[in-house]
Amino acid sequence: MTHFNAPSVAATWPNAAFDYTGARVLVTGGTSGIGAGIAAAYRAAGANVAITGTRNSTNDYDVDLSGYRYLRLDVECNESIENVAASVGDLDILVNSAGIALPSIGLDEYDPSIFERAVRMHLTSAYRMSRACSGKLMQSKLPGGASIIGIASITSYFAMDVVPGYGAAKAGLVQLTMTLALHWAKQNIRVNAVAASLTESRMTASVYQNPELAAPVLARTPLGRFARPPDIAGACLFLTSAAASFITGQTLSVDGGYMIVG
Repeated sequence: MTHFNAPSVAATWPNAAFDYTGARVLVTGGTSGIGAGIAAAYRAAGANVAITGTRNSTNDYDVDLSGYRYLRLDVECNESIENVAASVGDLDILVNSAGIALPSIGLDEYDPSIFERAVRMHLTSAYRMSRACSGKLMQSKLPGGASIIGIASITSYFAMDVVPGYGAAKAGLVQLTMTLALHWAKQNIRVNAVAASLTESRMTASVYQNPELAAPVLARTPLGRFARPPDIAGACLFLTSAAASFITGQTLSVDGGYMIVG
């Protein structure tokens, strides 16, 4: 069994510290990849963190999830979303991280039914979860206000041929972030997003571990490496902190400079 070493996540930022002691956080898709990195970072900062996954229980994973409250979630099922939102308890921060690029599991997003799945998984579910949790977030006393964070992508801004549905959903998430920020501003809920570039995870291993596929991405990235989950987590922790209390409706690119290259 692989164990998360939550303090080591915080140690990746030797000149920064976050204190989320007592904060109530829900990270969807928190069992692996970007979501796991975000969940570990909040836990290391003292938060009470609930995560969601697709399997029945934590015993079905080969990582140690004992430091979290675990909730099963199918983001393509409206009833499942409502059930998670109802059972999570009090809430200060929601991170909508669940999802997968469907071509990574052999599905073709140019098939209309698969395209619709991608949009439902990455856009519609984020809206539904945010709406279902909004009443609890409105009650938050977190310094800087309650927060919703969406995980967008460089495909929010650039075409990637293999993921038309994923890209459309991630582009929609940027607009949704602005609209929900406007809608809930008076309820003291801030809504922001992080646009991640290719991030090292099990899902993306076939790209970043393949020199032929990795080379063009690295060549365009001024900082010369792929993103790692703590890179995305650091942006999330900042955006939900009191230091960002006057930031809402924004999408922060965490891409090593990828999008500044012409």
